[in-house]
This record gives sequence, structure tokens and C-alpha cells, in this order.
Amino acid sequence: MTHTVVVLSDMQIPYHDRPAIRAAIDFIKHTKPAFVVNVGDELDAPQPSRWNKGAAGEFEPDLAKHIELNREIQAEVFDAANGRYHIMRSNHVDRIETYIRRYAPAFSHLQALKIEKLLGYDEIGLTYHRKPWEFAPGWILCHGDEGSQIRTSAGTALNLAKRFGKSVVCGHTHKAGLQHDHDYFDGRVTRSIYGMEVGNMMDMRKAQYLKTGGANWQQAIGELVVENRTVSPKLHLIHGGRILT
Repeated sequence: MTHTVVVLSDMQIPYHDRPAIRAAIDFIKHTKPAFVVNVGDELDAPQPSRWNKGAAGEFEPDLAKHIELNREIQAEVFDAANGRYHIMRSNHVDRIETYIRRYAPAFSHLQALKIEKLLGYDEIGLTYHRKPWEFAPGWILCHGDEGSQIRTSAGTALNLAKRFGKSVVCGHTHKAGLQHDHDYFDGRVTRSIYGMEVGNMMDMRKAQYLKTGGANWQQAIGELVVENRTVSPKLHLIHGGRILT
């Protein structure tokens, strides 16, 4: 039996690219995958970041607005995926719970401040994963910050794949790429793993921390075709709000 899985990349709301997200949602509606997964960093959450501690950015009053905007967008993806939508934990979203643990530990046990509740994911009905998750035979979804970051596209994912002993799809690097590592003996493949990075869905013009205004990033989403225990990965680059097939 064959089915597909669509993988969404870092949105980093409110620095997201609306046309790119709209294109991804349209792709999901057209493709009708078995389910949709998101590598995380769906919300940027700059206010509680360690970079803003003690600076003006820590006191920007827009976090609640950003959370509500994120909830609206994720609910739209959830609907397009017919209720089969999963999001992975990530370093940017982790900022919220990390900030509470460090600077307001009295509130750290309040369930209302856990990501699933605070971002409305429990209410929407989507599934939030706090640990790497094997979502297809031999394929693990993680964010990408679980190991060292490699500069070459897909290098971070392949490095994690070698550690886990299974193929990895992740985000975090904002790059799109696919690498593989195969071992052979006596003319046969004895081990085959892939590392896949699915880029981002950011509007780089909103990323003011890019001093030169440019970076080696790519907008993309991923698609995996699963046939029994065989998984075929494919990247779809996004240019100008259009998904390239």
C-alpha cells in the first residue's frame, strides 16, 4: 500500500512568507497526503530568547499576537491535512518554556503554560512531539538542533542519521538538500540512510538579524512516498510563492 507524507519547514511566525505557506497549504489539499509533519520553529518567539534578555526586545508586547497568528495558521494546515497534522519541538518554540524555567520557575508546572496548551495545539487537535519520532519505516523526524550544525545542505540531517542509524528529515538550518550514505557488500546494499533538510518558509526581508540581507537559505517543503517499507524522498523548492515540482 502506498501513501505520502508532506513535510513543512521552518515558518518562524511572524517572519513567515504568507505566499509560501499558502502554496504549501494548496499543495497539501491537492496531494491529499496520509498526514503532514512540521519540523518545528513554526513560531519564532524572539521575546524570551537569550539574545533579547535584558534588552528592549524582551519587553516587546507582541508575543500574544504572534501566538494567536500561529494558532490560526496551524489550524488552517490542520484542516488542509484533514486532521492528520504533527509538529516537532524546536529550539525557537522551546524558548518559551526555557524562559519560564529560568526566570519564573514557580509557573513551570502550570499546564496552561505548556506549549501544547499555550499555543492552542490541544484545542486544535494536532499532535505535538517532544522527542524525535519515527514517522515512516526507517525515517525519523526531528528539528535539527539535536546535533552539530553542518554548513553543507543536508549535512546536519545526514550527521543525525548516522547517529540514529536511520534516515532523518529535519529543518533548523533553513537549507534544502538531500544526502545519502550507502554501504555495499558483494554487490548488494547492506545499509542505506538519507539526510533530508526541508529549508524554510520565511520572508527573509523580515529577518532583521541578517546584517547583509542575504543568506544561503532555500524555501522548500518535503514529500515522502511510502510503499510498504520503501520510502522515496523528494524536495519541492518554493520560488515566488510557487511550489516547483
